[in-house]
Amino acid sequence: MAVPSFFIYGEPDKPLDIGFMHVETIMERRQIHNGHVDAHKHDRMAQITFWTSGGGTYFIEDRRLDFIAPAVSFIPSGVVHGFSVAPDASDALVASIADSALPPIRMLSALGFDGPVMVRGQAGNPAWSRLRHIMERLHEDYRQGLSTSLSALVAVVTNDIANLASTGSGAARGGNELAQAFRRLVDGHYRENWPVEHYVAALGTTPHLLAKACREAYGLSVKAFIDERRLLEAKRLLLFTVRSVEDVAYEIGFRDPAYFSRFFRARIGQPPGEWRAGQANRPA
Repeated sequence: MAVPSFFIYGEPDKPLDIGFMHVETIMERRQIHNGHVDAHKHDRMAQITFWTSGGGTYFIEDRRLDFIAPAVSFIPSGVVHGFSVAPDASDALVASIADSALPPIRMLSALGFDGPVMVRGQAGNPAWSRLRHIMERLHEDYRQGLSTSLSALVAVVTNDIANLASTGSGAARGGNELAQAFRRLVDGHYRENWPVEHYVAALGTTPHLLAKACREAYGLSVKAFIDERRLLEAKRLLLFTVRSVEDVAYEIGFRDPAYFSRFFRARIGQPPGEWRAGQANRPA
């Protein structure tokens, strides 16, 4: 049986808007999980979970991590995770961030975003109170619809996680290293139209192992993952720049703008110019 992929826990997976973020407490979904969340993943979304009270067991891939609050984890997209806690005594703040929102945050953060990390212990470290303050501010700004501050606050949170992880013995790392290395390689080379064989050779693996890692981590074939990365960049350029459709096509590695338009339409249902106009006219 495949590990399920969710949007937010308990909700079916679905496409995410560019820059999507969501912040809530664990216990807001208590009626769904009652303190026990089975193994699951998010195909195109990372999560930060800051445990503010209680304790229990957190699962990251094949690792079992017992904890008592305060504790915090960063889980990249594609990483299997879950937890078991006492619902009457435990709670956490959870920030879910679409992969499309992470690149500018990554530039401001000391945290490595390619693998999971969980920090436990060090209860007397004053960094925990600072982290709690920022997470609570993130939650409050989200609830009030103050979207312009969210990326900056997430950058501060991830820096705090990196600092806690570097100073304590309670940090645990893991994850599908091949899938994460593949994602980094795609980020660097998707504009160059590398064939799958180039990625296989650069990673020193086999087509079968790369396909398996990509499918398990992201729910996509290798080629589909590369196409999704190009599509993401195309959407960013169409939304946030005034560059022409032809320029966007060339920027992401298409030599033929007409072929780019067919590529875009096959995945979105509209040609790029029409999609851009529709996004501009969409109600805020």
